[in-house]
Amino acid sequence: MKIAVLGAGALGCAIGGTLATAGNDVVLINRNAAHVEAIRTHGLRLRGPEGERRVAVQAERDCRALGPVDLVIVLVKSFHTQAAIAAATPLIGPQTLVLSLQNGLGHEDILAEAVGRERVIAGKTYVGGVMLAPGQVQAGVAGKETLIGELDGSDSPRVRRIADTFEAAGLRTTVSTTIMGTIWDKLLINVATGAVSGITGLGYGPLYAIPEIEATALAAVQEAMDVARASGVALSYTDPRAAWTKAAAGLPADFKTSMLQSLEKGSITEIDFINGAVVRWGQRCGVPTPVNATLVACIKGIEHARHCR
Repeated sequence: MKIAVLGAGALGCAIGGTLATAGNDVVLINRNAAHVEAIRTHGLRLRGPEGERRVAVQAERDCRALGPVDLVIVLVKSFHTQAAIAAATPLIGPQTLVLSLQNGLGHEDILAEAVGRERVIAGKTYVGGVMLAPGQVQAGVAGKETLIGELDGSDSPRVRRIADTFEAAGLRTTVSTTIMGTIWDKLLINVATGAVSGITGLGYGPLYAIPEIEATALAAVQEAMDVARASGVALSYTDPRAAWTKAAAGLPADFKTSMLQSLEKGSITEIDFINGAVVRWGQRCGVPTPVNATLVACIKGIEHARHCR
């Protein structure tokens, strides 16, 4: 397939580089000049358990010189989704599909408004990536599942083709006919740890050692589960502790959530698309979400304080 990764940071490079290694025609799009130049000059350096490999792959800072592709994988930060897809017009041809693998809730609606709902495929991934240096990424691919599906729940040939392409590259991929439930399942994991890690500044080891933090996280997840059920979303979780436990499964004690990493870099977070999404959906269906609202307020306060400094 001809594939463009829109927002090829650590995760985008892990996925895009893996797809390129399998022979797909991939272009990585990232605004960071040093990152793009490093990939152009030295190739993308992917580091995994088996060692480091260099992947020859095209890298660009924008889409202006590019033509239509078969698939656009959207991995920009949530708050950049609208601007990124608006600038990606050169990538969109008559048969182009747009797949969001972003964290949080609501990206599909933004993408559908820009390119048409009929083009949008939803998904979630547990693949991981850490940026070590420009053009150099630690990739966690082996055994990490990606789930994709049509918004209407159909099992279509086009979504099967994407899944087969991912599988052939070594990206374990499942087609879901209940993709909104899948998206909410992943949202519960982000709700469990993102905000409490960002607020406390703790990695997973100490985060999971404090009972009061666990109690707060479980309460936030329970609110999200109540909202999902009231909205008619079928979840695979029945106990908030399952999401709390899965969030840390297989991760080292010093692992930092993406929300904490964003705050440490002085960036704004994706809180509006995670805990904030729970609050908004709760307001629509009449389910109170005081714990999530408090977590949103705390993260917003930290963002504001760091911006002022």
